[in-house]
Amino acid sequence: MKRIKISFLFFFIASFCCVQGQEATFSKSVWVSDNGDGTYTNPILNSDYSDPDVIRVGDKYYMTASSFNCIPGLPILESSDLVNWKLIGYGLTKQPPFEVYDKPQHGNGVWAPCIRYHNNEFYIYYPDPDYGIYCIKATTAQGPWSEPVLVKPGKGLIDPTPFWDEDGKVYLVYALAGSRAGVKSVLLVCTMDSKGLLVNNDDVLILDGHQDEPTIEGPKIYKKNSYYYIFAPAGGVATGWQTVLRSRTILGPYEKIKVLEQGTSSVNGPHQGAWVQTQTGEDWFFHFQDKGAYGRVVHLEPMQWKNDWPIIGIDADKNGIGEPVSRYKKPNVGKSFPITSLITSDEFNQPQLELQWQWHANPKLNWAFPTNLGYFMLNCIPKPKEAINLWEVPNLLLQKFPADEFIATTQLTFNPHFDDEELNFLVMGLDYSSLRVKQVEGKIILSQIACKNADKKGVENEIVSLPLKTNSIYLRVKVIKNGICTFFYSEDGNNFKEVGVPFTAREGKWIGAKLGFVALRNGFINDAGNSKIDWIRFNK
Repeated sequence: MKRIKISFLFFFIASFCCVQGQEATFSKSVWVSDNGDGTYTNPILNSDYSDPDVIRVGDKYYMTASSFNCIPGLPILESSDLVNWKLIGYGLTKQPPFEVYDKPQHGNGVWAPCIRYHNNEFYIYYPDPDYGIYCIKATTAQGPWSEPVLVKPGKGLIDPTPFWDEDGKVYLVYALAGSRAGVKSVLLVCTMDSKGLLVNNDDVLILDGHQDEPTIEGPKIYKKNSYYYIFAPAGGVATGWQTVLRSRTILGPYEKIKVLEQGTSSVNGPHQGAWVQTQTGEDWFFHFQDKGAYGRVVHLEPMQWKNDWPIIGIDADKNGIGEPVSRYKKPNVGKSFPITSLITSDEFNQPQLELQWQWHANPKLNWAFPTNLGYFMLNCIPKPKEAINLWEVPNLLLQKFPADEFIATTQLTFNPHFDDEELNFLVMGLDYSSLRVKQVEGKIILSQIACKNADKKGVENEIVSLPLKTNSIYLRVKVIKNGICTFFYSEDGNNFKEVGVPFTAREGKWIGAKLGFVALRNGFINDAGNSKIDWIRFNK
């Protein structure tokens, strides 16, 4: 374990949500979009920030994204040039209703959010498809953010976007999830009070997409040249396109065109995102691409206007519909900024986690302890009685895959107090695999565990097991294209040996595969064992 100099010892349980991330200097960035020559390569975020929404406030740009059941939720990212981003906080520290989200709720929770800035306040409207549309507010993007207010209760209400018009009227545009509402492929609008926290029951249908815009959803509303514009994706998550509607009145009728599609590009389903204008007057559009196990990554497209219609990307086949760009000139924001990348590694030298970490449910105090001692302590928490595998386990501490290819290595000390206590270094999704360190009959055993169809109560299989000579161990996973993962271990940090068989990662429920830790035991005891995570480092 690394040695750190300390002048005092103290016990500190840190907030996971309100601490600004710091630039990682201890390992190479595994994905950088900025090419350093005035151009960028898509995706700008090669990580699962699905359903992105972006605004500009002054000279800064802010992004949020869906987070589903993962907590902290509603990530807040900041950029000065639209290409280089850093994670600065979260909007949700705990997800309501608490009695529901204290347990894993895969695929539920925070769906496509919308971030706006109005009257010197940041607003995020987010939908929970089982409960309705919530709103949170803050005076700064880093927070603290207010407790969620249920603005519009209802089952199946999704993808809200507020709009404050010049005449003082306030509107909310939203869509419906067929899985809850029994109806989909429609867009609706209603009015709200001046504070945007109370809706009126005056909902109006503004688009029926059943004929030629199936599964239209994710609306974002803007106004330009006296036109109301609604940008909305249609056609499905992995295969869809971007549609834009316009009307002289907010209630319609709307005319529409398709403005972005895959075309001849390799980018499937380029849709759902945000239009942003720079300080210099340039227009840009953000959208996601579904990459299976890697989740929904974020692309940036140039955008121009012709005859009061947007043209997004480049019209490579001259059919009047834009296609995604692979490499393009960076946005002109008036000046240049340093190249940055999202944090992946964590030395655990501070009394709080870096911001990339999320739990799979509302966290409990006893799950883990940040320290000022150079490690993060994960306690062996009893497995839920209903858990057949890790799918129902809440205390998974995970982060997103950061690139198509990377190596993640961790050093930890496993401190079991009883047999059957364990630590897993895992790749989690609908299928999962882990390196499990476990005490069995007083001995420490390393195994590769694999589980297929975890969401359908698949059973774990032990692929291979071997005894360890020490409780201080190095674990590694190497991920290559197509999400193929190979595990390794070392007892000295220098000589790594492959363990088991390669595993192909799968996405989770509406999220990409994730990587991290979980410490478990069978049954409750008054002094469970733990694992002290010394560090985790990501490299190419």
